[in-house]
Amino acid sequence: MTVLLRLLTKPWLGAYLGALATWLATIAFTEGLGGGGVLTAALSFATFSVLVAIGQMYVITLGPGNVDLSIPATMTLSGAVSMKIMDGFNGMILPGLAIALACGAGVGVFNYGLIRLLRIPPIIATLSSSFLFLSAAISYSRGLRIKPPSMLADFTTWIVWGVPVLAVVGIVITVAMSVVLHRTLFGRTVTAIGQNPRAARLAGLPVDRVRFATYVMCGMFAGLTGYLVSGFSGGAALNMGAEYLLASIAVVVIGGTSVAGGFANLPGLWGAAMLMFLLVTMLNTYGFGAGMRLVLTGVIIIAVIIAASGRNKVA
Repeated sequence: MTVLLRLLTKPWLGAYLGALATWLATIAFTEGLGGGGVLTAALSFATFSVLVAIGQMYVITLGPGNVDLSIPATMTLSGAVSMKIMDGFNGMILPGLAIALACGAGVGVFNYGLIRLLRIPPIIATLSSSFLFLSAAISYSRGLRIKPPSMLADFTTWIVWGVPVLAVVGIVITVAMSVVLHRTLFGRTVTAIGQNPRAARLAGLPVDRVRFATYVMCGMFAGLTGYLVSGFSGGAALNMGAEYLLASIAVVVIGGTSVAGGFANLPGLWGAAMLMFLLVTMLNTYGFGAGMRLVLTGVIIIAVIIAASGRNKVA
């Protein structure tokens, strides 16, 4: 009984229940046909959302005003540069990955430079930098869509017993980042900064270094996602990161992380990402138009957030 009561207070419960409800509603309409395929697809696409959301979650945990709006541009730049460097050769997969991560790290360094040195609010700084890096991606790729190496494409689409291998890798990364958040000085400092930055500084915690590392890490996760999305979709596209701007924030909030900072929830990211995908799938299955899909998606997301907030107050 105690375990059940504790489960009911978890901030991520609403996301998983919402994902389950939308999946059941979808297969009810199709009379059970394609239910397994829908889950497989949901896991595949949720992985990309979770990876960018991990970095975004750490940034948001730093406290009010901290958010990275350069994620789409970072994904595009990293994907375009890595695809061009690899040029379809399997032997260049690891160098391509290193390049993608380096691009993401570079964006993070630039973002924090604007925030720290020029005293520009994070929202404005990251939004401004996104235009610069998206322009750089356009200039560098010249609109060409270079195919990924065959081994990378096979890896990103590899499915074993209905489970995408990429999703398994994503879960391992999520667990690792959960350990970092709760068991390391870096993770605990991120939480402490979000709860009270002045108290964290007075306690002798390396506030500036941790904030810098957090923005760099967020950029690297965006770079990794851009690399994987490029492999999954057959090459880098200039608009491939657009859907992940609001999605990364929505997944973090629906997953139970506090927008006020100081509290993060990694398990909830998967439930929220699955909910986002399954919700669109359900509305498409029922034949709703684009406008109605957007309205219903917004209403359902708001309902899940309110339910999660209510559980937090009870807890």
